[in-house]
Amino acid sequence: MHITLMKGKIHPASVTEADLHSESSISIDRALLDAAGFMINERVEIYNIETGARFGTYITEAPRRSGNIDLNGAAARLAMPGDKITIVAYASFDEAEAKSFRPHVVRVDLENRIVPH
Repeated sequence: MHITLMKGKIHPASVTEADLHSESSISIDRALLDAAGFMINERVEIYNIETGARFGTYITEAPRRSGNIDLNGAAARLAMPGDKITIVAYASFDEAEAKSFRPHVVRVDLENRIVPH
């Protein structure tokens, strides 16, 4: 049996740009990707704290330490710059892995810089 767990999350990120005419995805600062254990093209779920909208897309890379969290294409209709969002990736684990796995939780400030725990 496999179980799906949260693999990692970035919270509460601030949307920096919403570009309806760009290819659909979410561009995330490379430093945040590394800290959260996310990969390019990985599927993530986005939860808009401001509106309650929930949607999925895939990751593209924004420059390291840029603070960019940009929604592109259709996703740009579901959040505006300044909206607070939570970005979550999930993964499937067998029962033994699930018991010992610990997700990467990345908390950020208003400029999407990592806040130490």
